[in-house]
Amino acid sequence: MHDEGETSGRITLAAVAKEAGVSMPTVSKVLNGRSDVSRTTRAKVERLLDVHGYRRRAQSVSRSPLIEIVFHELESVWAMELIRGVEGVAKENRATVALTESGTRHTPAPEWLPGVLQRRPLGVVLVFSALPEDIKRQLRAAAIPLVVIDPAGDPAPDVPSVGSANWAGGLAATRHLTDLGHERVAIITGPEDMLCSLARLDGYRSAMTMAGLETGPRLTRFGDFHVQSGFEHAMDLLNGTDRPTAIFAGSDLQALGVLEAARIRGLRVPEDLSVVGYDDVPLAQWSSPPLTTVHQPLRRMAEEAARMLLRPDAPGTAAQRIELATHLVVRQSTARLRKA
Repeated sequence: MHDEGETSGRITLAAVAKEAGVSMPTVSKVLNGRSDVSRTTRAKVERLLDVHGYRRRAQSVSRSPLIEIVFHELESVWAMELIRGVEGVAKENRATVALTESGTRHTPAPEWLPGVLQRRPLGVVLVFSALPEDIKRQLRAAAIPLVVIDPAGDPAPDVPSVGSANWAGGLAATRHLTDLGHERVAIITGPEDMLCSLARLDGYRSAMTMAGLETGPRLTRFGDFHVQSGFEHAMDLLNGTDRPTAIFAGSDLQALGVLEAARIRGLRVPEDLSVVGYDDVPLAQWSSPPLTTVHQPLRRMAEEAARMLLRPDAPGTAAQRIELATHLVVRQSTARLRKA
């Protein structure tokens, strides 16, 4: 076996194998993501590769002409926008796109990784994800670059990421409602452990504070960005005499759930309740009424992530964060508050 690694004057694969007390083929299996290595042995070899700064040379690795996109789930309209963005850049570079679903957790389970390592893609795009150290280490040891789109948490300094101005989007959505005279504005944001959810919530709170209005638990809900979540939380918010006159939903899907809850509660949108969504997915303009929403450039976010992966020097470059602007799209689901 030939040592394809870049040692930086530190160590060779043979030395790693000797220090770990394993054979060279075992080290090779770890680097290639093979499943026929025990978890204990894999962890020991990965730790030594990381400690000694081992990296495979990207040019020495035979790569498949594909970009791998890893979603924690695919059952969402925004997933299609991201896929289209990556696919467009892939076609420009004569590559294809592979889709992997890691499960409904924001931190991807390790089961998807061996397949990726065996396929040897040009790069991996992780969506809505936190990145465990062991997964990052294995991808980098195999010279497979990675980029995270809208990371679930604060990405490590060495992890490239692409996102959007979530705080500004939350601020714009809420200011639109307060400028229309609404004082009881509720928010249904996303999961509490996701950075974009918290940023949108902070934007909402900032706008409410600037307008001299109160927020608090009664007007704040954490959802999961899906229709059912928006519906259930809106049904609760709209139950009672002190109901909000406007709701900012942290996704267009949740906003659709809010519209259905309003219908069941006998409220007209926007006459009795104003609703703002987030994302501006294509179906937002076809809801009834057409949805006022914050445009998040999902397709462009995916394009930027794919281009970062395909740079010739991608595996060795310093990490960077690209944050794209958001803007409010006003349609017919919001109106000035009617005084009783």
